[in-house]
Amino acid sequence: MTTYVLVPGFWLGAWAWEAVAAELRAAGHEVLAVEPGHEPEATAESHVDEVLEALEKAGPAVLVGHSGGGPVCAAAAERARDRVTRLVFVDTGPLPDGVAQIDFNPPGAQEWIRARIAEHGGVQPMPTRAEFAQLGTSTEGLDEETFAEVHARSLAEPAGVILTGARRGTPDASLPKTVVACSFTEAQARELIAAGVPAFAEMAGPEWSFAELPTGHWPMLSEPAALARLLAGLGEPT
Repeated sequence: MTTYVLVPGFWLGAWAWEAVAAELRAAGHEVLAVEPGHEPEATAESHVDEVLEALEKAGPAVLVGHSGGGPVCAAAAERARDRVTRLVFVDTGPLPDGVAQIDFNPPGAQEWIRARIAEHGGVQPMPTRAEFAQLGTSTEGLDEETFAEVHARSLAEPAGVILTGARRGTPDASLPKTVVACSFTEAQARELIAAGVPAFAEMAGPEWSFAELPTGHWPMLSEPAALARLLAGLGEPT
């Protein structure tokens, strides 16, 4: 039996993991899904604190972060190394110390995101499907009904979470780390690693592995059973 702590990405709540959690629990595992705070004063650092609190409750666990939750989990794992047995990035990766999620976007997208935040009083609502396409985020695997439901349940992301970065420590090379690649391939990631792109360069270490699950950026919604099986396999002793 393995314990999993699941951290959703931007605009999502713990509900996004419901199908994955059900599959894992049916297989005998323990699951704790984190509910990120969406209060106006929330920041990347406050989200790290929420993950640390969950790890304290869960005990040693496989820590799983999706999308914007990935950099948060990287920082949390460095502060609670004894509580994490494996770090899993679902269609995401770590960011360097203090680098904000917005910095991962090209200049045009950054300008658009900042404008949206200003228009909505300090928060960014979840983009529409067409806006995601313009931003280069894949919604593959989600039919129109599912995307509409997700969009209706989404919560606006506070500016502080998007515009600030988490404080990083020193990555522990003894901690196994896996990237579940959904909207990109391992080959594409390795090209970016070789090029020294900040969000990928850290993945060059021998403790890193890749698992491909081609289904778009939200596998917990488009392929929950497949993602659960993959996570269950990663939870097995190495």
